[in-house]
Amino acid sequence: MSDPESTIQTLNLPITTQSVEETMRLGKALADALVPGTVVALTGDLGTGKTHLVKGIAAGLGIDPAAVRSPTFVILQTYEAGRLPLYHFDAYRVGSEDEFVELGYEAYFFGDGISVVEWPGRVASLLPDDALRLRLSHVSPSERRIERGD
Repeated sequence: MSDPESTIQTLNLPITTQSVEETMRLGKALADALVPGTVVALTGDLGTGKTHLVKGIAAGLGIDPAAVRSPTFVILQTYEAGRLPLYHFDAYRVGSEDEFVELGYEAYFFGDGISVVEWPGRVASLLPDDALRLRLSHVSPSERRIERGD
């Protein structure tokens, strides 16, 4: 495994994907560089492909992408069947950062797996400084732009 930051550079971001499958392939390529304790923060409007990117990351970790569901209503989905555990957070319905703290986020962020957070702005101060921040946006009905986030 390599350094996640160097892999981000080799992905030639920003990139525009032409389909769900391309978005998933990008996630799979990203997964090759992820090491335990990596936090990936995904920003983007509804329908920009955040969960499809997570499905690709899951596939790259050896987790069945069909098992990956958006954790909107449960806040956290865990997948432990791959080479590293995947912790998929959706902070959209988090009422406060205190609620995220009560969830025990530290055990996931600083543990032995990969944490991916959709809607990270809701828990911004809790994200590690070295989190990989990606922004996804609509280009057209089938195209998505993925770039470095803030």
